[in-house]
Amino acid sequence: MTRGREARPHIGIFGRTNVGKSSFINTITGQDISIVSDLAGTTTDPVKKSVELLDIGPVVLVDTAGFDDRSPLGKRRIKRTREIFDIIDVAILLITDNRLSDTDRHLMAAFQSEAVPFLIVHNKSDVVPWEHDAARIPADVGMVDFSSISGQDPRPVLRALKDIVPASAFKKQTLIGDLLSGGDIVLMIVPIDLEAPEGRLILPQVQAIRDILDNDAVAIALKEREVAAFLKKTGIRPQLVITDSSIFREADAMIAKDIPLTGFSVMLARFKGNFEAYLAGTPKIADLKDDDRILMLESCSHQTSCEDIGRVKIPRWISRFTGKRLHFEVVAGLDALPSAITDYALVVQCGGCMLTPRQVRNRLKPAIQAGIPVSNYGMAIAYVQGVYDRAVAPFVKRNGNGATNL
Repeated sequence: MTRGREARPHIGIFGRTNVGKSSFINTITGQDISIVSDLAGTTTDPVKKSVELLDIGPVVLVDTAGFDDRSPLGKRRIKRTREIFDIIDVAILLITDNRLSDTDRHLMAAFQSEAVPFLIVHNKSDVVPWEHDAARIPADVGMVDFSSISGQDPRPVLRALKDIVPASAFKKQTLIGDLLSGGDIVLMIVPIDLEAPEGRLILPQVQAIRDILDNDAVAIALKEREVAAFLKKTGIRPQLVITDSSIFREADAMIAKDIPLTGFSVMLARFKGNFEAYLAGTPKIADLKDDDRILMLESCSHQTSCEDIGRVKIPRWISRFTGKRLHFEVVAGLDALPSAITDYALVVQCGGCMLTPRQVRNRLKPAIQAGIPVSNYGMAIAYVQGVYDRAVAPFVKRNGNGATNL
């Protein structure tokens, strides 16, 4: 089962300036994790904090800036707050004074348009007591009256919150456990090259190991040059082989064709991305034309090297495969796109190990809605290296209508 912050429900805390968001967070968590001040604008950029909430469990709280700050700096803060809609699973909207302002209604409309479930909390009830229906809250929206500073029991808020968090946010999903039985052997091919971090494995490799162990299977990790000798010496036939995508062609040659083979990035593509869209979009690489622009989406910011997979290797491999003059642009993390999505002929998303599934899917949604083909780092590499069908086979089933996502 997956673990870590990216697998926890993300809960955004929203509201007007000085409705008590920071005090509210401190109260429901029982910790002093947010700065409390009477000065407007104390919270600037959205702040993420991993905590454990009573009766809910591990979550990530996202404390946002006041949505009604109209100063030049405040407008930038609001822009950053808007971007949080794409990463949260649920929202809490704090109001005060029995009042649902235009700003609050704007936030409610935004939550609804982005399909974000939300709860309204009438805060500071010790200052202005709640009057039933005074704020004219819609009947289908949950509401809790609360005071962050009066010592009130936060459990009614937490119970109401738990009721609206989507089940998918709590679901303990598996990367490859549905492919395994107890005792199965999974061989992981892990190159140690310039891209490998000193003294540790990269996150997808660590996640795969944990998922294998959680499913009572056996994980074996080898460098690529050790694989052939190990298999010959031990006679082991793994039930699945997962390779670093950069050596798909080499792995395909050394692993018997009747042994399932895939890549770490393909594994994450099925787990986090829109896998059906990837399956449809990846073959469109063959249709690229001279001067087409390709958007490369990384999930994190990192120092690059001369062998960077997304900035150097994949652009080189796709260009060689197509024989076309192509232009590649890279966007790291969740930064804004440098151009309109319709300016691109293809979007290639990394595995997204640092993002939640919602973040990856929302990142891809504009391209999919615009009819722009999307692919994944590993799937794109497999395609141009001639091992695409084999790389995706563990995660699809074949029938008379073609391939269907498992």
